[in-house]
Amino acid sequence: MYKRQLLTWLQAQLPEARGLSIDDLRGPKDTGFSSDTLMFTLDYEEQGTARRQPMVIRLRPTGEFGVFPEYDVALQYRMMKSLAQTAVPVPAMYWLEEDPGPLGSAFYIMERLDGQVPSDSPPYHAEGWLHDSAPGDRARLWNSGLDAMSEVHKLDWRKPEFAFLEGPAPGQTTAQAQMAYWENFMEWGLDRSRYELIGRGFDWLQSNLPGESEVGICWGDARISNQIFSDYQAIAEIDWETAVVGNPVADLAWCITMDRAFTEGIGLERLSGFPDKAATLARWEQNVGRQARDYAFYEVFAAWRFAVIMARVFLQMKHYELVPEEVPVDVENLSPPLLKSLLDQAD
Repeated sequence: MYKRQLLTWLQAQLPEARGLSIDDLRGPKDTGFSSDTLMFTLDYEEQGTARRQPMVIRLRPTGEFGVFPEYDVALQYRMMKSLAQTAVPVPAMYWLEEDPGPLGSAFYIMERLDGQVPSDSPPYHAEGWLHDSAPGDRARLWNSGLDAMSEVHKLDWRKPEFAFLEGPAPGQTTAQAQMAYWENFMEWGLDRSRYELIGRGFDWLQSNLPGESEVGICWGDARISNQIFSDYQAIAEIDWETAVVGNPVADLAWCITMDRAFTEGIGLERLSGFPDKAATLARWEQNVGRQARDYAFYEVFAAWRFAVIMARVFLQMKHYELVPEEVPVDVENLSPPLLKSLLDQAD
């Protein structure tokens, strides 16, 4: 679909290259096919030298029914480009194209690394290469992913290279800014009267907003399924579309809570070897040199945010007639059980 247009665009980026060709253009295999992520290998000759470069292209989603109100490919590109000079492992970023003309949507192209990604579908606790790994290797992977995530939280968001990240408005805490964003998200994307548990969670969060403690860069979708591993060591962190200035504890809580959602939420036993919540918290605190203050709030926030996103995801599936309209999967899915459990404990 994109091959001819992509070749034309790439030739303009590599004016000295000759004989450009694209091989093995496909969707990713480790985390399920996504029409907005494509992999390919670029072959060409430059100054008498043959080159073969595996690449990944990420395109802004098109369509009339999106999961999010906006999808900023420039944010993702600039985030990873800026992280390249830090201890955070990221792929090399090649090009950003914000004009939708060449391929019908804005996109960026980055290095394709040779590694493995823990799968969401099927969940890595159910089957796959990580499921089949030894407990000690699972522990190595979890801790390496956590250590790589911690490097994000050591960064100073006020440095010039991160100037594109906006902090909260004057007089507003990062928690207040996040709740304002997600309230707008619900107004845009959900019929709030349909989601009693999400409403209960929103009320609890608004009533228990913490004061400002630590402010830093939040990855936004921090979890091992957004990391690439080689020999159980994290070699890249990807998917930065929800990066934001906030309390890094939100990332920590999201990482732990997503792992719980893909076990408790679907009735799976958590695989042996993975460090538990207490060990994960202790390692993160040691890594960043401070306590995970307000973790209880951000744990509920993570479960609630996941429920909001999953409701929208299933509404999208209904819109495109992938599931019947009458099936209440937007209300009853893997996310509500964990949210309800956390709210019951908090109350």
